[in-house]
Amino acid sequence: MRNGEASNALSRRIAGAVRMLAVGLSACSALAAAQGAQAAERCVFSDSHFHLTNYIQEGPTAGQALKVMGDKLCRSTLFGIPLQQQWAYHISGDIAPAYYLESDAPLYYYSFTDAAIAAAYNALPPADRARFDPMITGFNPADMYAADHVRRVLTTYPGVFSGIGEFSIHKEFVSPKIAGGPAGLTDPALARLLDFSGEVGLVAILHNDLVMPFTKDDKVRPYFEQLRALLARHPRTTIIWAHMGLGRIVTPVKSHAALIEEMINDPALKHVYFDISWDEVAKYVVASEEATQITADLINRHPDRFLFGSDVVAPTTTEKYMSVYEMYQPLWAKLTPTAREKILKGNYARIFDTARVRVRAWEKANVGAAAR
Repeated sequence: MRNGEASNALSRRIAGAVRMLAVGLSACSALAAAQGAQAAERCVFSDSHFHLTNYIQEGPTAGQALKVMGDKLCRSTLFGIPLQQQWAYHISGDIAPAYYLESDAPLYYYSFTDAAIAAAYNALPPADRARFDPMITGFNPADMYAADHVRRVLTTYPGVFSGIGEFSIHKEFVSPKIAGGPAGLTDPALARLLDFSGEVGLVAILHNDLVMPFTKDDKVRPYFEQLRALLARHPRTTIIWAHMGLGRIVTPVKSHAALIEEMINDPALKHVYFDISWDEVAKYVVASEEATQITADLINRHPDRFLFGSDVVAPTTTEKYMSVYEMYQPLWAKLTPTAREKILKGNYARIFDTARVRVRAWEKANVGAAAR
């Protein structure tokens, strides 16, 4: 066989192999899409509040988390925890704390969490990546450079992140432990961060207690107004107020539902949403028939403004992951079909689909410029 003929034969074989590979990849993609569609039909909820890692930056891989979530999950946020619990030997000796309530040692911001989340997300196959919306958390909201950190993460890991948070301003037990002191609602660093998020299209999940712990009803209003004013100053930013402002010892005040509805009815706050994540919140909602009915009535009147989140941290079993959803069964039973669909699936898809489009457009316009 002449050299030219041999070369042509080799080219034909290579071309044939490439076609076979393309067919195989197409079949795999079609199978993944079909499996994804089937999962979407079976799934029960999307999770607006999910921590892959804990306060010492440990947790399952994203793939392991998906196995734990199973076919109950439609989509989920994906974030770590921005604070690391210090292991101070002079305080706890050989006892290594794994949670912020297990030591008097301080918490400090751990920015590597964003790289870890990006790596966990990118390790997934495309069909599984489509089920997650990673969030940037590794910044100090009291630092004027916080917005610069977010920009740097976006340009380093384009195509990954959909938002920022969960990050905390005032949080019971946590804020006093932060090295360097807590952030504040009037801090210009926070304003700069939220402005940048609005520019990019990032969803912001904000934890801020409704009131200081043990605050009496007559002192709620001034603190509430400070938060409300902050939210109103950032109308371009989609903000999810985590836990409706509640916590372990930040219990619902008598006017809690009325305060939430006041915010919902304010045209200046139409960009603000509320998640009902965390078992500590669920326990208040299902504590009595009356409490459940009040919450259900609020959501039924405003079904477009609420999202469900588990707030489960680094789950290792399906039972642990599903526990908060199961706690809310009395609430689900009292919601209209429309409200139930929106809080469990529809609002998540609407908010995060919009974020994906906006953030990818910003990256397309800015990532190349950042590299030059």
